[in-house]
Amino acid sequence: MTDNVPAGARTSPATARNRAPILEVLRPRLPPGARVLEVASGAGEHAMFLAAALPQVSWQPTDRDPDALASIAAWQVQARLANLAAPIRLDAADAVTWLSGPVGAIVCINMIHISPWAATEGLMAGAGRLLTPAGKLILYGPYLEAGVTTAPSNLAFDESLKGRDAAWGIRDLADVTALAAAHGLRLAERIAMPANNLIVVFEKP
Repeated sequence: MTDNVPAGARTSPATARNRAPILEVLRPRLPPGARVLEVASGAGEHAMFLAAALPQVSWQPTDRDPDALASIAAWQVQARLANLAAPIRLDAADAVTWLSGPVGAIVCINMIHISPWAATEGLMAGAGRLLTPAGKLILYGPYLEAGVTTAPSNLAFDESLKGRDAAWGIRDLADVTALAAAHGLRLAERIAMPANNLIVVFEKP
């Protein structure tokens, strides 16, 4: 443990690499006063960093895993940010665990390829219920796209994910977009990110 990592918290080199590019996309897209729900916050490092950089929004981290919730709580206590709430348990695939709305934005970083498709189904259903009009669902991660060559590193990553769990894997953006549309969300933006990732923004009309 380093001096900067609180007891009980987890850390990831990938978060340190991708958090600044993610922030630059989120900054102009999250209006002042927005209530932001982060689904699958993982270790909680993104929540702490983004809430600190975006004091004009309120940030609600969540996860389904008890160890992740403990890590998020450790970061949240250390951060002492007025706009960063204590984490709550939320299983994207289980509608019963979703909090009540409305929210101005939902952010989900690196979840849908490391979870069963049911989690993406639950995420879209939850976004359709909770988002305010003009609210945004913002997803970050790798995707497969028709007519776009998939990077060899993403192909290898996809195989490794399926080797860990057959229900996991990089999703086809067309499938994700169709599922979003079924819950009243339209694809508004596709933004290329470093390391062959994308941010895709869906909006509720």
